[in-house]
Amino acid sequence: MTQGTANKRGFTLWFTGLSGAGKTTISEIVELELQRRLGGVEVLDGDVVRTNLSKGLGFSREDRDTNVLRIGFVANLLTRNGVGVIVSAISPFKEARDEVRDMIGEDFIEVFIDAPVEVCAERDVKGLYAKAFSGEIPQFTGVSDPYEAPVDPELHIHTDRESKGESAQRVIDYLEQAGYLAPVEEKVAKN
Repeated sequence: MTQGTANKRGFTLWFTGLSGAGKTTISEIVELELQRRLGGVEVLDGDVVRTNLSKGLGFSREDRDTNVLRIGFVANLLTRNGVGVIVSAISPFKEARDEVRDMIGEDFIEVFIDAPVEVCAERDVKGLYAKAFSGEIPQFTGVSDPYEAPVDPELHIHTDRESKGESAQRVIDYLEQAGYLAPVEEKVAKN
């Protein structure tokens, strides 16, 4: 049986963190649970948006901020129309994330997916970190380009210390406690 939201308010879950920290993995588990309980949710993945909405942007700070603000604009439109939105984007600069927070307001939920750069590099199946460490990829966030970690996110998840199921359950629990989801007895599988 599908559970509805407690009050049909839209929200934006903004997953931020280094490449390989687990943003997409955790957001996919959360998405499945929200699909089951809400009947739908919109997902704005940073890589997909960059290919479609932000095509032609490079990796300068200005281009990265433009990409984040474009994602934020779309997330805001959806959120204010009662849609649950999941954003999975590195979004390395605090100032751009804060602009999106101001745009969306109280329904913006920053989820810092945190793992040490060494752990992210171990998880990297594409070999991007190895290329960044060797200098083949310039402006790689967390290696040769800065990542400004959130100071006070709504959720700070350490994916090197807990399972992906536990991490996803913390997000679902937050949505229940904040009144975006009606509580249910069964929990997300602890993978």
